[in-house]
Amino acid sequence: MTKSGSVHSASAPEAWRLVRARFPFPDYMAHDAGHIEIAKTVMRYLRPGARILDFGAGPCDKTAMVAALGYDCTAADDLGDEWHQLGDNRTAILAFAESLGIRYVQLDGKTLPFEPGTYDMVMLHDVLEHLHNSPRALLIDLLSAVRAEGYLFVTVPNHVNLRKRLDVLHGRTSLPAYAMYYWYPDPWRGHVREYTRGDCERLAEYLDLEIVELRGTHHMLQKVPPRLLRLYEQLSRLAPDVRDTWLFVARKRPGWNPKRALEPDEFRRVTGLRGWLAAGER
Repeated sequence: MTKSGSVHSASAPEAWRLVRARFPFPDYMAHDAGHIEIAKTVMRYLRPGARILDFGAGPCDKTAMVAALGYDCTAADDLGDEWHQLGDNRTAILAFAESLGIRYVQLDGKTLPFEPGTYDMVMLHDVLEHLHNSPRALLIDLLSAVRAEGYLFVTVPNHVNLRKRLDVLHGRTSLPAYAMYYWYPDPWRGHVREYTRGDCERLAEYLDLEIVELRGTHHMLQKVPPRLLRLYEQLSRLAPDVRDTWLFVARKRPGWNPKRALEPDEFRRVTGLRGWLAAGER
């Protein structure tokens, strides 16, 4: 037993069973693949006791997996999703986090209250695809709270996964369901930009990070029709880059010094936006 009555487990599958038994929203954790893989990934890079910041943690399901393995976890979220605000859901989330010894920081959307060099790793799981603006400023600020040569650990949907490619070939959308987009209360909190392998590579380059792991994986197999699941898994085994999720771990380089902005000439060169030239420069 540890603080707030939390219990530590010895393995990721044990952590899954412990967390799911306590989690206040059973249907939310109906599938274990993504949760267990996230926990195992943290264990490959850091020992229990390391300090982890889970940004955009939502109901703390993934944070809890890591906390149950003995890591010192802080969760951060504005708890602004539509379902977070139903009934006593927000209270239940905070109580669940406390039961596992997780510090929960409720964000105000204005400032990030994290001290420089505090954490060994910052995690963002299923977060970046929801951002309406560039992740540049947010990630630089979050990485500033990570120690020298600490880690960024991200999972994001693969925009070109096999299921979405097949949907497009059949004339269906690869975007969120239109009903969800149309009826969702303002502001829209669904997917804005999903990622490809090249996007992840550019992200690391721009943030002055060294990629230590980047691979396609399966976190959403439940969305594949059961009759097609075996074939889907076989095809994605041959071409891992068409799996549904990118798992991305990168390390801050020695002397880490990412650019917060580009000079106008470099901006035009990188983006190709010649139409933004000043009058008389053509």
